[in-house]
This record gives sequence, structure tokens and C-alpha cells, in this order.
Amino acid sequence: MKRIALIVLALSAAAMPLGARVSLPFFFCDHMVLQQQTEAPLWGKASPGATVTVTGSWDGRSVSARAGSDGSWRLAIPTPEAGGPYVIRITENAARKTAVEVLVLKDVLIGEVWLCGGQSNMEMPVKGFSGQPVDGSAEVIADSADDGLRLFTVKRDFSSEPKDDVSGSWPAASPATVREFSATGYFFGALLRKALGVPVGLIMDCWGGSCIEAWMSKEALADFPGYEKAPHIRPGVPNRTPAVLYNAMIHPLVGYGMRGAIWYQGETNKEEPEQYVPLFRKMISQWRGEWGYDFPFYFCQIAPYAYSIIGEEVVNSAYLREAQLKVSLVEENVGMAVLMDAGLYRTIHPSQKRQAGERLAYQGLAKTYGMAGIVADSPVPVSFEVQGEAMVVNFEGCDMWLYSPNIDPSNFTLAGEDRVFHPAKAKINRKQVIVTSPEVPNPVAVRYAFENWVVGDLFGTEGLPVSSFRSDDWPVERNR
Repeated sequence: MKRIALIVLALSAAAMPLGARVSLPFFFCDHMVLQQQTEAPLWGKASPGATVTVTGSWDGRSVSARAGSDGSWRLAIPTPEAGGPYVIRITENAARKTAVEVLVLKDVLIGEVWLCGGQSNMEMPVKGFSGQPVDGSAEVIADSADDGLRLFTVKRDFSSEPKDDVSGSWPAASPATVREFSATGYFFGALLRKALGVPVGLIMDCWGGSCIEAWMSKEALADFPGYEKAPHIRPGVPNRTPAVLYNAMIHPLVGYGMRGAIWYQGETNKEEPEQYVPLFRKMISQWRGEWGYDFPFYFCQIAPYAYSIIGEEVVNSAYLREAQLKVSLVEENVGMAVLMDAGLYRTIHPSQKRQAGERLAYQGLAKTYGMAGIVADSPVPVSFEVQGEAMVVNFEGCDMWLYSPNIDPSNFTLAGEDRVFHPAKAKINRKQVIVTSPEVPNPVAVRYAFENWVVGDLFGTEGLPVSSFRSDDWPVERNR
């Protein structure tokens, strides 16, 4: 907790009661962004029993709350349409009215606030990682100055019990701040800024190599008996220990007014794809329940990568991509950015972060902000038909049909009753793909791009790639 711009009114400092200590969490500070047109929560500490009053300069109206016996207070202030900068004044009137303490928050913007969470592919900064660049980073950084885009980075932390505060600040976008900020998050926010023309605040909240269990509460994980036995769980390692990142990096933020969240995570959970669907859905529902509304939640499907490079081929990562696709199709107010064309063979951190961030922005612009003309979702298979020696895959979400830069997509396989998959030929027929193989005269199952490493070559005509998929529900295959 910290004190901002303390002003003593009416009495000298010597006359202030020792118990007067109005304060706020770190994220309520100069240069912050509050969500527009909402009841924006604010909270903090004050003298027990004191009255805390918050006044926004946009309309001069005040909202008050009384601090409890432990000094905690909480209130919600109505915010206007996007704009600013504004000033927020927070006063404490001690119970005996012996003094008034004032906090002044300056340069506050009203706009759209989004949380950016996940593991290293969300964490990867615009400058890249050592030996792992972000495409176009030099040009992007040089052209990044924008006072209307504010960037809050939650410092890495972990805890066995829920915390009430995080470290950080709200600098404006500039070459110095953007180069260190999430590339996926930045490209998302920059496109929102351009399309909406309003201030945007981004909260970067990620830790490389983290499993999804680390971002969930102990209470939420109680629905999954034996979760601690998963191979990616490593007690004592912060990013692999259940609940500890949630406790330190999510719980303190719960309630901060925001439009929604974007997410890029899953690589660490790839060996247990069967559990990822219920875990992911539970995390989304837990967060929404704690915020008190079903905010939009958009996420990146993990990109293809040759896990053999690092000796991790226990489970084909396509099963995890499949799990993510399932979540995107069953959850309300959830959308997925497909990245089948945006992976790299040699690194788990692909350089095509613009595609990741901007495809997430398409989700937001089309679905959250109702912007007409934007296609946000990739085509998805909806039925599979055996026609003689061919398997016909029917798609929806491709009103302008399917296409492949290779004319005919090359990543299809077919299997018969023996469940052995063979390379197949595929022909696009408008909203269908017709798949055949001389080795499989009687097909029973078809798969597309169902490999760790693959370059997706099936798209909707408007440019969004099709996710890897399969028609079968055969058990997940493990190499050991």
C-alpha cells in the first residue's frame, strides 16, 4: 500500500491523529486507467471508523464509505464515457472529525481496461527474448509513444495465502515502456486504441512456464481430486505450484474495474490435455465469479512447435490445442485466436506476436464492442461424412469459403478401422474439404494438422487459419 500526494487540510501535521492513514493498493495511483461507464470499485485502508470520500473531477460528485474496525473500506464511483485526464480526490474524515487527510490521484484516464495473463508467450516482451525476436520489434518500439495507452506490469510474486496488493505503476506507452511490455498484450491494446479511439489500460499479469493450476484458487482446485499428481506439478517451484500465483498476482486485483481478459497459456499443461478443458473452464468461471460478472475472455491457442528439440514428446501438443478449441466452442463470451500459421519449429516462443495480439483484438472488436465488418473466428469443422472412399469435412464460419496458399491443403491424414493414420490428399470445395488416401479405402477418421510441429495451410478466405482437429475420440496417445 502507498500514500499519494498527502495534503493536510485545516490542521497542522502536528495535530494529525496517529491513526490517520488513508491509503490505496499500488494499482490505484497516478496515470491509472479506470473502466468507462461503470461503477468502478476503489478500496484501501483508513483510520477505523473514519469516513472515506472519493470525488472525481469529471463531474465533481462524491461517494463515501465508512472504514471498518480493521480500517478497510470499499466503494464504487460512477465513471463517465472515455476521456481525461482527470483528478480523483480521496479524503478521510476521522471518527471524531479532528482532521482530514487527502490523497490526490493525478492524470487518471477513463477508458477500456483489459487483463493480460498467462505464461511466457504472453510475457514475451516487444523487444523479444535473448536470441528470440519479435517480428518488426524495432519499428514497433520506435513508433509506440501514446499517452492514451497505459501499461501496468504486475511484478512476479507467489504466496501460499491470498495477498492484498501487488507492485507496479501505470506508465504511458513509449519506446522505453513498450519494449519491456507483453508483445501480445501490446499489439492487442494498440489495435483497440486505433479502432476505438479511447484510452486503453493493460494489466500484464504473467509468469513464464506456469501451469494453469498456479492461476487458480485452492477452493477452485478442490473440484479436481488428485490434481497435485500431474507431471507438470512441482511443489516449491512457484510457476508449477498450484494456487500460489493466483494468491499473489490475481487475488489482489479482484474487483478492479475492467472490460475483460486475454490469455495465452497451455504449453506447460500439454501432457494432461484431458484435464485442461475442465481446469480452464473452472479458472474462467472462478475469476468471473470473483469479479462478479461474466466478462469477455479471449485466448490464444498454443502455436505449433517441435517439442522434440527439448525432449518433450510424451504427448502430442495437438491434443492440448484440441482442448482449447473445445473450450472456445462451449463457453459463453469466450473466443480463441488460432495460431496454426504463427509457430516456429526452433522455438516455443514464436516471433509472430502481432498475429496473436491482433487476432485477440478482432475477438474484442467484433464481440465485445460490436464493430461490424470484422471477422473474429476461424472456420470450424461441424460434421464428417464418409462418401465412398472419401471423408468429407463440412465447415461453418467461412461464408467466403475456404482456401489454401498451397491450393490443396497438405496436412490431412486418414485412418481406417486399424486406427493407423496415413497421409491424405485434400480438395477444397467451397465450405468442404474432401479427403482421400489410397492406403485407406474405407476411412473412419480424419485429422488435420494433428502434430506438434506443422505449418497450418487451411484458412478462411478472410485470412484466419483453421485449428488442428480430429473426427475421432480415440484415447490420448502417450509415448511413455
